[in-house]
This record gives sequence, C-alpha cells and structure tokens, in this order.
Amino acid sequence: MRCAAALLVAAIASPAAAQPAAAQPAAPRTIQVPYSQFTLPNGLRVILHEDHSVPMVTVNMWYHVGSAREKEKRTGFAHLFEHLMFMGSGHVKPGEFDEWLEAAGGDNNGSTETDRTNYWINVPSNSLELGLFLESDRMGYLLDTMTPKTVDAQRDVVKNERRQSVENRPYGTAQVVLGEMLYPPGHPYHWPVIGYMEDLTAASYDDVVAFFKKFYAPSNASLVVAGDLRTADARPLIEKWFGDVKAAPAPEPMTVPGAALTGVQKKTITDRVQLPRVYLAWITPRHFEPGDAALDVVADVLAGGKNSRLYKRLVYDMQIAQDVNAFQASAQLSSSFQIIATPQPGHTVAELQKVIDEETQKLQREPPSAHELERALNQIESSFYNRMERVGGFGGVADQLNAYYTSTGNPDWFNEDLSRYRALSVNDVSAAAAQYLPLGARVELTVEPEKRP
Repeated sequence: MRCAAALLVAAIASPAAAQPAAAQPAAPRTIQVPYSQFTLPNGLRVILHEDHSVPMVTVNMWYHVGSAREKEKRTGFAHLFEHLMFMGSGHVKPGEFDEWLEAAGGDNNGSTETDRTNYWINVPSNSLELGLFLESDRMGYLLDTMTPKTVDAQRDVVKNERRQSVENRPYGTAQVVLGEMLYPPGHPYHWPVIGYMEDLTAASYDDVVAFFKKFYAPSNASLVVAGDLRTADARPLIEKWFGDVKAAPAPEPMTVPGAALTGVQKKTITDRVQLPRVYLAWITPRHFEPGDAALDVVADVLAGGKNSRLYKRLVYDMQIAQDVNAFQASAQLSSSFQIIATPQPGHTVAELQKVIDEETQKLQREPPSAHELERALNQIESSFYNRMERVGGFGGVADQLNAYYTSTGNPDWFNEDLSRYRALSVNDVSAAAAQYLPLGARVELTVEPEKRP
C-alpha cells in the first residue's frame, strides 16, 4: 500500500564534509561523471550518480515524448500533460504534491520541448524517498484521479498561457510562423510545442487519456537520481516505488517526412510592436550530427556578444540596429539556424539584412581568426562547466545525464560532447557556414508594426 505520510518525517541531514580543492589538471580537462544504471522489469531505465558535495538529491524524469509525437489537429497534448502531472494522482490529492515538497524543503518543475517532456524534483537527501514516491505516483496512477473536469481546467490554463506567451507577447507569433515556414504540414516540427488553440479546444477527454497511455509508460521514460545518495541504498527505494508501475508497450518508431528548403521563402506579418524585426532561418543538421557543433561557433562568431561581427557592425559602428542574435537551435529530428535583428527607429530591416548577408558571405569565403575561434570555444566550454556546478534543476548534471542517454544511449557523453568543439578548426567553421547557410535557400520572415488607425 502506498503511503506518503511517513515520508514527510525525516531527520535533518548533516552537511557533507568539505572536500579539498583538486589540483588544476592539464588541458584539455577530462570530465569524470561516475554512474550506474539498471532497467526495471517494467522497462524503466534508471541511472544513478553519486555527488556528496551538498546534502541534496534530485529525481529527474524524462518522458521521450514531446510535441513531435502529436498529430495534426491534435496538437498541444505533451504540454498539456506537463500541467496535468501536477494536479494530483492516485495517492496524492490536488495541491499535496507541492505542499509536501515545500514542507520537506524541496522544489520542482517541468518543461516540454519538441522531443521530450522532463520533470525534476530537488529535495534534501534525507527526503529522497518522498521524491521517488511523488514521481512514481504520477507515472503509475495519474489516470486514477484525472477527470474531464481536471482536463478542462488545465486546458484553460494552457490556453491562457498561449495568449500570454504567443498572441499577446511582442513578436510572439514569429516563432510559430517560422516553424510553419521551415517545415511542411505533417512534419512533427511544423506546429508549435504549445499547440494551436483550435486543437486544444477540440481535444476530447478520451483523446487525452489515449495519449497518456501510449507515451507515459515506463518503457518510454528514463529516470536519473543523482546527488547525496548511496547507490546501494537508492536502488531498493527506486525498485520499491517504481516497481509497481504497470508495464506497457513502447510506442512505435516515428516516421519522419523529409524537409528541405529549395529556395527563399518570404513572408511579412504584423504585430502590436513599435519596431520591425527580421528573422532569417535555415534547416540545419540535427543535434550531434556533423556540422551541428560548427554552427554553434558560426553563431558565436556572427552574433555571440558585443565583440561579434554583426553586433559590432550593426549596433556599434553603423548604429542601425538595437540588437542582433544568432543561434543553432539543435533538435533530435532536425535543427534550425536563426539570425534575428531589430533596427533602430528610422532604419529598416532591409538595411540590416544587407549587412547580415555581407558578413555571412564573408565568413563563408574566409575562415574566422584563431582568436575568434578561441573566444567562441572558451564561451562554449565555460557555459558547459557552469551547468555542471549543480546537480539538479534545468541543465544540471542529472538533466545532462538524461539528455545524453536519450540522444546517444550513453549517459556519460560529456567528454565526447566537448570534443566536438575542441576538434574544430577555423576552416571547419567557414565550411559549415558555406554549406548550411546558403542565401538562396532560407526563410525570411519580417514582423512589421500594425498600422494604427
């Protein structure tokens, strides 16, 4: 019988002993993230990592389902479940999830993307069992308490979130339109993660239940438990709380239609904004494929900070832009490279696009300097190590272990990930810009201010 009351009573854990500072190793630094893993009989993959630096643990669950697993006319389901998973389960009444965690000194959150939905719970190490109980209960017993009324209530919450983050947010519809322009109808990345209003309205309770049963089974999830724990003690607790979750078949593999840009697609939309904005986007290699890491460096050389080429020229020298950004949006099925710029009052997106094209073509013809490459790699590596300073939360070590496992099958892919960047040469960067950012095959989206009566 499941009971949470006893889990709330625990002694205060003593702080971990301070560890002496390690000697500075010679570059390149090798990352050591020891872990163990096992699979429960119901198919749940479990990864354990011990880190005794602070007396806390994190329970990090990834469901291998995001908006890409939805269908046309039935979008927004994965994000809807991100909300429903906090609304009570078979042995946790609505509101008790957060109440019990807060009473134990813990916190939690979740997020949805195209390819996965993740949830994490951070608790003091003496409350590990509480975190395991709560996470397992919503995996195995969510449908015991979910009702049409619950679904309707969270449907309205999601609709309101869409109003705030898309319809009523300056430039909020631009990313929705970009996805529709980059990928054809039927492609899993064509629709937005949050879904369409009409689809959220049309979804029936039975549709929602069927989506959960298909994608939220143990065989379609991976669990990382990391922090101040002992593997020998944690494994029996995981088996205790997750072992009674019923097994279900893994969902069938996805069939992904191809996507390619053969020319320039142009579109202009209006929004309630003060200044226009230009979005340039390309379809690029998916995450961890050749070219993906090089395009991260391309983005940094072009618009990664105030010393970057586009920022220096558009914002500092010519003073015709308020801002300019570039990034490689890496994803599992396909990625996109985007450059976004906002002109200063009195200037146009055409002026900005002319300079952007000049600098892009220059990078395609001539490799960046060794200093530009070194600066970009230093920033990437610094960001990488900053994320490793924490075990839990978004982007922490537990989240990265789960991400690497989901993408590569190897949780400890830290060194391989960094080596993608360390192996790059200046010629690799210009070659990636030339191959993947052709000016004649891209999306050009302009957002113009609505005309006032």
